[in-house]
Amino acid sequence: MHTHKILELARKEHVVFVQMQFMDILGGLKSITLPASQLEKALEEGIAFDGSSILGYATIDESDMRLCADPNTFLILPSLNGEDKTARLLCNIYDHEDKPFSGDPRAILAKHLNVLKKQGWTLNTAPEYEFFYMRQDAEGNPTNIPADSGGYFDLMRDTSDKAREETVNYLDALGFEVEASHHEVAPGQHEIDLKYTNAIDSADRVAMMKHVTKMIAHKHGLYATFMPKPIFGLSGSGMHTHISIMDQKGKNLFYDKNKPYQLSQMALYFVGGILKYAQEICAILSSSVNSYKRLIPGYEAPVYISWANRNRSAFVRIPAGRESKTRVEIRSPDPTGNPYLQFTVMLAAGLKGIQEKINPKDPMEKDIYHMTPQERAKENILSLPDNLGSALDFMAKSSLVREALGEHVFEHFLYIKHQEWDSYIKHVTDWEIKHLLPIL
Repeated sequence: MHTHKILELARKEHVVFVQMQFMDILGGLKSITLPASQLEKALEEGIAFDGSSILGYATIDESDMRLCADPNTFLILPSLNGEDKTARLLCNIYDHEDKPFSGDPRAILAKHLNVLKKQGWTLNTAPEYEFFYMRQDAEGNPTNIPADSGGYFDLMRDTSDKAREETVNYLDALGFEVEASHHEVAPGQHEIDLKYTNAIDSADRVAMMKHVTKMIAHKHGLYATFMPKPIFGLSGSGMHTHISIMDQKGKNLFYDKNKPYQLSQMALYFVGGILKYAQEICAILSSSVNSYKRLIPGYEAPVYISWANRNRSAFVRIPAGRESKTRVEIRSPDPTGNPYLQFTVMLAAGLKGIQEKINPKDPMEKDIYHMTPQERAKENILSLPDNLGSALDFMAKSSLVREALGEHVFEHFLYIKHQEWDSYIKHVTDWEIKHLLPIL
């Protein structure tokens, strides 16, 4: 959208404020809000800001940075309670030398997609977001008490159902087509599935979806959390991500009706790359210490590195649906991460599989959770890292992840997450006090 069209639309719709949005390297959504009177200047000149105050961005001596709006991301946000009309623009980041910032997560994904585009290919993604609605205490703080007692696909017609439906309506009003939403397995757990679109738009929508989900939950007196495993003994929340590659004519390059499983050789190589580099990309896909309490046997969360057509215990699954619907589903990502970086490393691993012609072994359709260690060893089935520290060790040695993310994000991510891991392992937990204090 051209600048004059944005300004004309903003005037016509009586926009009062404009949010200039961007994301830090861990996935936190940031925003600078401007009065609409400053929109033209912001579009022409950008907005200066202190990059040293943004997690993983810049040191104090390199802190002068600039937000430059992507005009194609202009959206007028629906009003929830009759407040002043607000629009949003997503921004690209420029550094203190006024060059594109190498640590901008959105720019990193865009760079890889441009390489793909030169080959005549487009990456489409569709994330399935799971989250919990929690009750709040008298002071409005979140508790670990689920907001409802529902189970899988239950029709509750309570506050949490209404909050989810309002969220879906809001997203649809933004033009983010929602394929489905429903109650998930655990009490208070829900899912919203966004429709396939190109990966950059998909990641943009994820950022807004998380914000909107929390905002509308608050309106209904609830707290929405994307924490992967907020309650012991219940299912955790993942972000199963569906991926396909299309050519310029819209043909799905993962489909071949004459091949086994009706998967093209490209699709098999892509799966082979995802499996080969699964341990190395794990810290980006599952980026918090809590993520690894979700990745345990028994909850349909992947633990073992394998692929399958039907088996939901596999790390990679090929869902039903062929021709245009042929896709690869990667089941380990969770919604706490940075979607731009998550999509980047999944793409990098899959493309490496295509480049290196990595054929995966035959699909594992048995329930891997019920296999003995000896049976898994015989099948040469490896495991994902079982904690963040181990995942960071794999990532630190990975030339693939370093190349995919670039030096800045690679080093800053490792530094920040090593701090998180170090703090976590030093913390004395309630479990230790309860179980060890009386006997030691």
